[in-house]
Amino acid sequence: MSEQTTDTAGPLDRADRVDLATEAFVAHRSLLFTVAYEMLGSAADAEDVLQETWLRWVGVELATVREQRAYLVRIVTRQALDRLRALGRRKESYVGPWLPEPLLTAPDVAEDVELAESVSMAMMLVLETLQPIERAVFVLREVFDLDYDEIAEAVDKSPAAVRQLTYRARAHVAARRPRGVASPAQTRAALGAFQRAVETGDLQSLLDILAPDVVALSDGGGVKHALLRPIVGADKVARLLTVGWWKRDAERSVELVQVNGGPGLLVRVNGEIDGVVAVRVEKGYVTGAYHVRNPEKLSRVERETALSR
Repeated sequence: MSEQTTDTAGPLDRADRVDLATEAFVAHRSLLFTVAYEMLGSAADAEDVLQETWLRWVGVELATVREQRAYLVRIVTRQALDRLRALGRRKESYVGPWLPEPLLTAPDVAEDVELAESVSMAMMLVLETLQPIERAVFVLREVFDLDYDEIAEAVDKSPAAVRQLTYRARAHVAARRPRGVASPAQTRAALGAFQRAVETGDLQSLLDILAPDVVALSDGGGVKHALLRPIVGADKVARLLTVGWWKRDAERSVELVQVNGGPGLLVRVNGEIDGVVAVRVEKGYVTGAYHVRNPEKLSRVERETALSR
């Protein structure tokens, strides 16, 4: 459709094109959100990126688009890259450790093993160690299986450069990703010990499943009480979980839920959502414990978020 046709089209034609754009956007929305979230680690920022993507998409002449999915992924990737660079500056002034925003996810996410691993808290923290452009190409190639030419268009690099970036990012992630991927049953068992420790103060069942060099991180965003630095070691982490993370005089309830594609704990204090706990399990032992208390990061644990590839 030519520019002249676009300029002279009547209101109904424009409305029809908006309807077609909306239909395509809605069809791919879950995928686009997943791309943005894996690049940013923030559902709120991912939603902002989707809004920016929509504003650009609705102005595109659809007749010139060969493959709508690829075109939309290209827009969302470019917007997410811009936002990721801005987030890097914001994180420099963040109070205490920064953890990804946890998502309450549906059982079907856990059934897609590769997707579940890619959005796990442990993997999201690994992705945080990549440069923005490396993170983008890794996510698009390794998680969404885009070809190098598609990725090159999305990140404004040559296919050869994208191959090199992918190789570098893949090696970086391989050196840091969890080894000996835990089964859902192992993770649930670990979280069961966490749950008993929180509810009853049972230290021994917790010590039995903590790796000697386990690391605990908590994120309060400067709003809620949280660790200002990582805690390392099974004894310290166990005591932290049973004594330090929750008020002893408060009424606590702990619910096993699906968080970021795997089992997690949703903690309520005096009936209000107080935090989410996710764990990294390797060879049956917990090597990482991640506790998010920042209220701004807890809005997505009250309802399921749709993720897809």
